[in-house]
Amino acid sequence: MVTLSLDKIFKPKSIAVIGASDEIGSIGYILMNNLTKSGYEGRTFPVNINKTEVLGLQTYNTVDQVPEIVDLAIIATPAKTVPDIVEQCGKAGIQGIIIVSAGFKEIGNEGKALEDKILEIKRKYHLNIIGPNCLGIIQTSIGLNATFLTRMPKPGKIAFISQSGALGAAILDWAITEDIGFSNFVSIGSMIDVNFGDLIDYFGTDPKTSSILMYIEGITDARKFMSAARHFARTKPIIVVKAGKFGESAKAAASHTGSLTGEDVIYDAAFKRAGIVRVEEIADLFNIAEVLGMQPIPKGPNLAIITNAGGPGIMATDALISRGGKLAKLSPKTMDKLDSILPYYWSKGNPIDILGDAQADRYNSVFQACLVDEIIDGLLIIHTPTGRENPVEIAKRIVEQCRLKYSNFSKPILTSFMGREQVEEANHILNQNGIPTYSTPEQAVNTYMYMYQYKRNLELLYETPEELPPSSVPPRRPLTVIMRSAAKENREILTEVEAKQLLEYYDIPVVKTLVAKTFEDAISQATHIGYPIVLKILSPQIIHKTDAGGVMLDINSESQLKEAFNKIMANAKQFNSKAEIQGVTIQPMIKTNGYEVILGAKTDPLFGPAVLFGMGGIGVELFKDVAVGLPPLNSTLAKRIMEETKCYQLLKGYRNAPPANLALLEELMVKFSQMLIDFPELKEVDVNPLFINEKNALALDARILIDTKRALTRFEPHEHLVISPYPKKYESLWTLKDGRTILLRPIKPEDEALWLEMFQNFSEESRRYRFFEIIKDAPHEVRIRYCNIDYDREMAIVAELKDPKHRKILGVVRLIIEPDGTSGEIAFIVADPWQRLGLGSKMVDYIIEICKEKNLETIFAIMLPDNKLAIELVKKMGFKVKQIEDETVKATLNLKEEIDETKPISTPSPKI
Repeated sequence: MVTLSLDKIFKPKSIAVIGASDEIGSIGYILMNNLTKSGYEGRTFPVNINKTEVLGLQTYNTVDQVPEIVDLAIIATPAKTVPDIVEQCGKAGIQGIIIVSAGFKEIGNEGKALEDKILEIKRKYHLNIIGPNCLGIIQTSIGLNATFLTRMPKPGKIAFISQSGALGAAILDWAITEDIGFSNFVSIGSMIDVNFGDLIDYFGTDPKTSSILMYIEGITDARKFMSAARHFARTKPIIVVKAGKFGESAKAAASHTGSLTGEDVIYDAAFKRAGIVRVEEIADLFNIAEVLGMQPIPKGPNLAIITNAGGPGIMATDALISRGGKLAKLSPKTMDKLDSILPYYWSKGNPIDILGDAQADRYNSVFQACLVDEIIDGLLIIHTPTGRENPVEIAKRIVEQCRLKYSNFSKPILTSFMGREQVEEANHILNQNGIPTYSTPEQAVNTYMYMYQYKRNLELLYETPEELPPSSVPPRRPLTVIMRSAAKENREILTEVEAKQLLEYYDIPVVKTLVAKTFEDAISQATHIGYPIVLKILSPQIIHKTDAGGVMLDINSESQLKEAFNKIMANAKQFNSKAEIQGVTIQPMIKTNGYEVILGAKTDPLFGPAVLFGMGGIGVELFKDVAVGLPPLNSTLAKRIMEETKCYQLLKGYRNAPPANLALLEELMVKFSQMLIDFPELKEVDVNPLFINEKNALALDARILIDTKRALTRFEPHEHLVISPYPKKYESLWTLKDGRTILLRPIKPEDEALWLEMFQNFSEESRRYRFFEIIKDAPHEVRIRYCNIDYDREMAIVAELKDPKHRKILGVVRLIIEPDGTSGEIAFIVADPWQRLGLGSKMVDYIIEICKEKNLETIFAIMLPDNKLAIELVKKMGFKVKQIEDETVKATLNLKEEIDETKPISTPSPKI
């Protein structure tokens, strides 16, 4: 969390420029010139030890000589001087700092040491620092250009954050030329302190910002980034260009999963899970931001294309299919309508070719027919000038129809009026009326699919999985012993038998596997299992057994076993003469028809564990038909990962082949995800192949690599994850005054129906007290916001009646942690039938203990002055109550003053 408000940086009333200069062309000069001539009305103080005056303003030798405590200091001096200047700023009480100077970690260890000094000073004085090695910031609403760029964009609703200064400057210059407005521009630099997550948090609450655009090369704090993005992507589109797609990090991977999950693949999975739209090109950043601000989000991928020329329609179709979209199948009613409108030789399908002689009336009639077709999710209208029509009239009719349609329909409308001079006025009319137009159909289709991607990614935000029920959580001690024993032996790779033991503990079925050290042992084990069998080499140094000739299939007799055993041993020695051969593993040969998939995991140094699913078997790295997601998973998230692969179509049943048991596969992926949650020491995992048919699943082979250092280290639960799982530790039983038992527990997305029933039990007075107005209804979008939360930044505890016949939520107490990370707001309500049973007091007491555990210093509640019962309750809890200006009451509790700060939160004594 940001320790202080970023208002001191983005809304400063006074600025000190350290390194200010009157030498034309210098950075100090450009900064001063921009601050004094761009419309900024705050006070500017140049600081320069060698000057008495800069641009007509008195200079000061040091920042502590400035006659007031300024909000923001901009440092543009040599890198070696910066730590001392930051110290001076801290002593002077300055809270916001921008360091434009370069020469830090980008030059090596000497520069890194300077950064370390600055960080130490930052912590000492609780500073907020942007940079170093950055251009600075622009805030258009106050005329602030605190950069050394010479052009100032017009005000707008876009916040643009760039990690590259040079590229950011080029993009800004291009956007200004294209007449694109900005609320803010931030060159974030090396991110010594303020990072992408902090800025998403800040601009997410900025009323002048409607979308957040980012150029990213790398992220520093993945958990903060994911938390902020997941929180605000629901209400403000976050659109990203990520550079560096083809890293070399997978070259030396020891597992299939390791080689298939490069850095960029995991970034992609993170963006999807956070609700972020990732685009390929800079221009797409602004296209998507613009269209999401003026058009509704498509409900699906089904696009209807209306065109007066066949070629552009085909081009649009190619672009749509290649990006995973679909041509909408026109309903019979629409087909009949089009038959009555169009000449008999029209295309009779989608794309709807309305022919080259189409005038405005024909466009309008076809447009109307498509708008009412419920199968169509979006419309692309293409026009190519032929000289026989009036593009301006066509544009006007589209605008007129769109104005009418918004009261009844919610489909995005995109246009591509191709050409330049002949369609310029038409394009102007469309753009002025909120209808985006593109010079080519492909650009329009790309935009539509990005919009659909945004919709799909937002849906992922509504799935926050919980931990497995207590009965399903395996005993962790035996598994810890296996991994610690391997680590103490300096073994990074578990044996196949050890790996399968881990899977078995999580109820992932594994094929029976026995170890034979000698040929005689192999005969005995084969007799025990029964022919036919599979023989595999057992050696810590031979990872990919097939590559080493270390796998023999379908062995049906003792003579075949002898031949296979000798061949495997010879192959292994030839493959790696120094390998330690521990024997072979023996398992039954599975001959049932079914499918082979891979289920894998890799721990990324930034995003933690990632789950991989795809086509398995020996061709896994050849076909590369895989998809990746971040844990925790639930069945819906697991299904989404599977749907991204081509083999999913096979698994659903293809050409009369029976489908795989997809429900079982989802369940296994959730259990696999839980294993990654429980054991941060898991580095790479391959379950390949995982055999599945219409009934059963079986792991035929497993390979696990551990982080030997982590295996011998104690970790806080879930600190290796970037998305917090359901916090089961906050579950506790309690008894109401009437003797009935309730369960106090964190809210879950699955509680939506129960929450709605509780809401319906609120009286009008209760609704007014809780929401400050009488809300009649709570649609799905509202319920989701209350039930689907990020446990890192808020907590909601529900009181659930433990009635086996009919579950009920009786009340909710909610904590929202402020961006400063030290304070939070609470709100609470008990449904009317359950009031005066002591539940309100218990819930508030319970949330206070959670606040203590989260190290909050202050909590507060805002209430209406006539909510006497709630005010009396918080007074009893030690809150100090006072009336505030907007006719509400604020109750504040200073937790730092609490005597028993270290009291642990109550945990359930009875088993639940």
